Order: sequence, then C-alpha cells, then structure tokens
Amino acid sequence: MILTSSAFQDGGQIPAKYTCDGLNISPPLAFSGIPKGAKSLVLFIDDPDAPDPEHPRMDWTHWLLYNLPPETVSLGEGIRKLPQGTLSGWTDFRRTTYGGPCPPVGNHRYFHRLYALDVLLPNLGMAGMRDIEKAMAGHVLAKAELVGKYRRP
Repeated sequence: MILTSSAFQDGGQIPAKYTCDGLNISPPLAFSGIPKGAKSLVLFIDDPDAPDPEHPRMDWTHWLLYNLPPETVSLGEGIRKLPQGTLSGWTDFRRTTYGGPCPPVGNHRYFHRLYALDVLLPNLGMAGMRDIEKAMAGHVLAKAELVGKYRRP
C-alpha cells in the first residue's frame, strides 16, 4: 500500500498553505495498492515531536478518519465532504476536522498513516487516536506512511 501527496515528498517540508501559517487546509493525499479483502481504511496525521523536537512529551493528533471506503483513492486538497460512511475522531485541537501543523518551536515531523482493515469499525463517537488504535487492533491488513516536516517562519 502506498500513501503520497502531490504537495510534498516523503521526508520533505510541508508547504505553509497546509499549516496554521497559511490556509490551514488538508493536503491532497493519494492512496494505492489497497489490499483485496479490505473493508475500511483509517487515516491518522500526528506529530510525535510535540511540543519541542528536542524534548518531545506527547503525540499531537491533527486528523483522525476511520471507515473510509476501501475504494477511496484520494482525498483532495482542503476536502470538505468526506466519502460516504467516513467517520472522524477527536483531535488534540478538540475538534473532528483537520488541524494543520503549528509547532511552537523547531522542525516537527508529521506522520500521515494509512491503514487497511479487514473490518468496518463501529461508531466510536468522540474517540481519540488511542481509542481508534485499540478498536483496529488485530484487523490491520496493510499500512502506509508518509512523513512531512514543518518549521514555523
């Protein structure tokens, strides 16, 4: 399974447009190689370097989507209408929508992780990343990862 973005390369810098310093919209993402038998997809975007890459203390979640249909091949830039059936988790911004990079100090890494599951998850309500991870345990068929970096001007 492969996860890419036309906005940045794996390991590259995320353009300010997708951050709190720009339009704070989600970057375009493309998925390929979804395994046969997948019943749903899960997407996490998180920052393990919060608040300071020199002294990380937490994993800050920026976007949590689950039950994406397995036939989904992309999420467009700044997507507002998610594919039918997709559910959103509760981010560390205290909302269910995308929140772009906004690091207080240093150059942070932003992990975009896509999982293919052999099940459709139940509605987990205002679940955070750990809740969704717990629900998907033992059901992951494949995983893809894309890492972007961002440092505020």
